[in-house]
Amino acid sequence: MQPLHTGLSFQRINTGYDFVFQANRLSLGLVVPLENYDQSPVPTMTHHLERIQLAEELGFSAAWLRDVPLNVPSFGDAGQLYDPFVYLGFLAAQTHKIALGIASVVLPLRHPAHVAKAIASADQLSGGRLIVGVASGDRPEEYPALNLIYDDRGRRFRESFEYIQQMWEHHPTFESSYGSPSGGMDMVPKPTAGRLPMLITGASQQSPDWIAQNGDGWMLYLRNVSLQAEIIESWRERTLAAGRPAQPAMQPLYIDLADNPDEPAQPIHLGFRSGMNHLRGYLKSLEEIGVNHVALNLRFNQADIETTLKRMAEELLPEFSPLQ
Repeated sequence: MQPLHTGLSFQRINTGYDFVFQANRLSLGLVVPLENYDQSPVPTMTHHLERIQLAEELGFSAAWLRDVPLNVPSFGDAGQLYDPFVYLGFLAAQTHKIALGIASVVLPLRHPAHVAKAIASADQLSGGRLIVGVASGDRPEEYPALNLIYDDRGRRFRESFEYIQQMWEHHPTFESSYGSPSGGMDMVPKPTAGRLPMLITGASQQSPDWIAQNGDGWMLYLRNVSLQAEIIESWRERTLAAGRPAQPAMQPLYIDLADNPDEPAQPIHLGFRSGMNHLRGYLKSLEEIGVNHVALNLRFNQADIETTLKRMAEELLPEFSPLQ
């Protein structure tokens, strides 16, 4: 296991990014919806707002939405049902401090002008609390439904990523396969800080060097801790070699928190069921290898959701919260 990355410091981008991602520290967020829906791909969204507001009150650092346009049977998860951009606007008006994230916008499925407008709007409405994850997409069935070619998603991802960033400029003029803004047109509003943090999800069909040169962070998939340590170390070396500041790393984790704090871990989909002691130790091991944020998913959690949130707030957040 690698030691803490004591020499790191992260750039400051906006309120949400600066709050969630702090060097040498791990913070905890939650994947929406905050409910158990292990028997169906479609959640009920019961008490969805009250639970996000409770998470904010308890001190969780971020709430993460997903971009799932279609309920694909092979995927088996419809996410939070609501369109992420519509839902971000709703949550921006109903919360005050918690960062609002998308994990992640499937760029090849949307026109980048619409994405740029939507995320800048959500950032403005939330007071700069938006964090944007971007991805190339992992559900092949969605592409023909939108008359798009699945194998072309890597190129479309890159061009969309570049288009969005250019739209943050004032009166941008450029050429792209998505279109060529010119003639003094401008996109308004702009993000609160002039730009938005954009974190790459997985490889997104890109090379390791492209990820190191372009992302404002990396959303990693769940892996063995020692392998995750090697991947983070290599990526951070590439980032620094590219002349860029160090970037934060984050990953998701499905949990089923047992009542017995000493219950050992048993694997579940993309995570584990365990008592609090194993969960705490696992999170500490991630912090030690340089993971800066974990997005906890309670889809398979058998205990009462509110009770689980309060237990984690009392027993985990004192150790895994951003410094104020």
